[in-house]
Amino acid sequence: MEAKKNILTRKGLDALEEELLNLKAVRRREVADKIKEAREQGDLSENAEYDAAKDEQRDIEARITEIEKILKNVEVVDEDEIDVNTINIGCTVTVLDMEYDEEMQFSIVGSSEANSLENRLSNESPIGSAMIGRGIGEVVSVETPAGESHFKILMIQKTA
Repeated sequence: MEAKKNILTRKGLDALEEELLNLKAVRRREVADKIKEAREQGDLSENAEYDAAKDEQRDIEARITEIEKILKNVEVVDEDEIDVNTINIGCTVTVLDMEYDEEMQFSIVGSSEANSLENRLSNESPIGSAMIGRGIGEVVSVETPAGESHFKILMIQKTA
């Protein structure tokens, strides 16, 4: 079975590579120093600093493994090939939420870049997958946990 492709924008790829470099070059050294300092305090069985530093080290190593796994099977969306006539990964979309008569804007990205707090929706999310391939003026119905929502597509542009 072929591993799932991790679709990223160029910006997303750069951010992951930068995070990986920081984790390996900076954070690993910082946590190793914390562990060393905690060890020098003696009894490790009741040493909260040592336990916290080991937990932090485990989290850093897990994130490094996760990023390396993403990067091993990455497919970068070529921004030059994005067609702004239809929605795809790498597009920023302005829609009208027809229920609330409210304009919303979000970017469609690969699942490893998604962050709802930053209005970056995964192409695999209910809204993202319903929008893929649609064009300006179309009304898209999306089944969400809160019920069915309807969005009219107002504008499609390349994500900056």
